[in-house]
Amino acid sequence: MLIQESNEDELADALAVEAAAFGSDVEAGLVSDLLNDPSAQPSLSLLAYENDEAVGHILFTTVHLGSAASIKAAILAPLAVMPEYQNQGVGSQLVEEGLRRLAEEGVELVFVLGYPEYYSRFGFQPAGVLGFDAPYPIPEKDADAWMVRAPSPGIQGIVKARIVCADSLMKPEYWFE
Repeated sequence: MLIQESNEDELADALAVEAAAFGSDVEAGLVSDLLNDPSAQPSLSLLAYENDEAVGHILFTTVHLGSAASIKAAILAPLAVMPEYQNQGVGSQLVEEGLRRLAEEGVELVFVLGYPEYYSRFGFQPAGVLGFDAPYPIPEKDADAWMVRAPSPGIQGIVKARIVCADSLMKPEYWFE
């Protein structure tokens, strides 16, 4: 499998993966909006290819932590894998490659709203208990789904903030199920 940073010419591939994986155009629309949203930049968009076919996509966009403006942070949203390639490690490879590239760029915190049992494998842990509030309140029953990639000891406990995402992602419909 080949994982590479996507470019403008591959937008249709990324959107096709998103639509097929989620069974709707909502996430594809979000990806398109985020990639064209100046407040989401810099972003990292990766595509996974198998035999020249796009089989997975992941997008990380910049977030801000209020007064802690010097901390580089991103949010993973969304991650998508073509249905016939799910449960074969494509998503894991995309997450790991994305986290590796972000670390190389000096990103210190990565957030996600997702399945705790999945994302904890990559070092994500509940963000709310660490003082990082989601853009919108997360219901108590889902509090563990708002996660952050294990912050470094120099950040944990010192920085507390409400996360501000790109304008395209700061809509309630993306934060409630």
